[in-house]
Amino acid sequence: MNERNTALKFAENNYNKFQKTLTEFLEIPSISTSAENQNAMRLAAIFVENYLQSIGIKETKILETAGHPAVFGNYASKKKNAPTILVYGHYDVQPPDPIDLWESPPFSPEQRGDYLYGRGASDMKGQISASLAAVESILQNGDPHLNIKFIYEGEEEIGSPNLPPILKEYADLLKCDVVLNPDAGMISPNTPTIVYGLRGLAYFELKIFGPSHDLHSGLFGGIVQNPAQVLCDLISGMKDQDGIIQLDGYYDDVIELSENEKLELSRLPIRDSDLLDQTGVRQLWGEKGFTSIERTGARPTLDVNGMLSGFTGEGSKTVIPAWAMAKISMRLVPNQDPEKVHQQLRRYITENVPDTVTWDLRKFAGGRATIANTKQPGVIALAQALQSVWGTKPVFKREGGSIPVVSEMQKTIGTDSVLTGFGLPNDNIHSPNERLHLPTWKKGILALIHFFYNFAEFYEN
Repeated sequence: MNERNTALKFAENNYNKFQKTLTEFLEIPSISTSAENQNAMRLAAIFVENYLQSIGIKETKILETAGHPAVFGNYASKKKNAPTILVYGHYDVQPPDPIDLWESPPFSPEQRGDYLYGRGASDMKGQISASLAAVESILQNGDPHLNIKFIYEGEEEIGSPNLPPILKEYADLLKCDVVLNPDAGMISPNTPTIVYGLRGLAYFELKIFGPSHDLHSGLFGGIVQNPAQVLCDLISGMKDQDGIIQLDGYYDDVIELSENEKLELSRLPIRDSDLLDQTGVRQLWGEKGFTSIERTGARPTLDVNGMLSGFTGEGSKTVIPAWAMAKISMRLVPNQDPEKVHQQLRRYITENVPDTVTWDLRKFAGGRATIANTKQPGVIALAQALQSVWGTKPVFKREGGSIPVVSEMQKTIGTDSVLTGFGLPNDNIHSPNERLHLPTWKKGILALIHFFYNFAEFYEN
């Protein structure tokens, strides 16, 4: 117990140092989807490896992939048959666009009040730093009777396309008893949260092609079908007025919520008024027959993430565009197969696109939904840890987002993940002015210290 208290005290005395390191991390523009930021991605990977070494993780390695590198680290306990935790994270971030909406530069972190602003502050460089700060605090006391491994990737924000080969190649190296994944978040600063379910993801780019080049709309309007209009018609037909997705067979594999799970979800302290505040919309909308909480975590979706066609500059230019493009994502629930959904979308387009145009559909990302066993030692250890710091039992939540690595780790190395995190709903992740609530982040460091000790003690008892 003395070692635990010493580690907690070390963390409390070193918050400023931890935050300084996080600030340096945030200054690296590690945008995985940008060709212009390839060097920054490499610098971020090196930063993570150096960070690991600086806290006492001597065995580290940069794992090359067909894309951005992953970073591995390993602390081996001196205790025989000690349990093993694998800590996951991703060092890549979303593009900062639109830049003009940022109140401070996205890669020049700035503290304003209780918040640290910068791209990646919440998702998820702040969570990586919290984990490493906790491990550093523990290792100051010597051997924690626990093996701690680390795997940090650089492609989560683009669907982790090159992570599966890494997991397969290094499956023995990554073998563990539980994966700690802090890439989730909390409902509120006073509500510690464990995520037990994640939706899957299927992401596509649909292009409609018409004339060989942009045409003068005065000369050719009325005799050439407009690709932008065709695209809009196709997208409009993908859902009905009740929010029900119209792809044939889309709901066939969806596992319906049990009455008990519906009851538990209804107890979450999230109101529609909270969601209105977070989104800024006039009113909520979604699939008829379900509550907002059920829609955001337990029902599948189909959304347009972006569209582009024709002239989009200032002023006017009268053209019929040669092509139109839309980015389309689907959040999937347990039992839905991303490839099966891909075929459903392709069949819908084939059956509904007119003969006046041609089209192309590209699949960019796909991952299955996951449901965790809430009775596993890792979840129990984390629940106890969160309660120790917040003084209240954590709530269990199904998260609407997707973390492809969770299902991949289940499939490849056969290990379940424990999902938590210390980001908040109003952190503006993926949006301008992303921020991290520092008081919650500091409590998260303490909670993770408790988690590591709790997990080790679970195997000693």
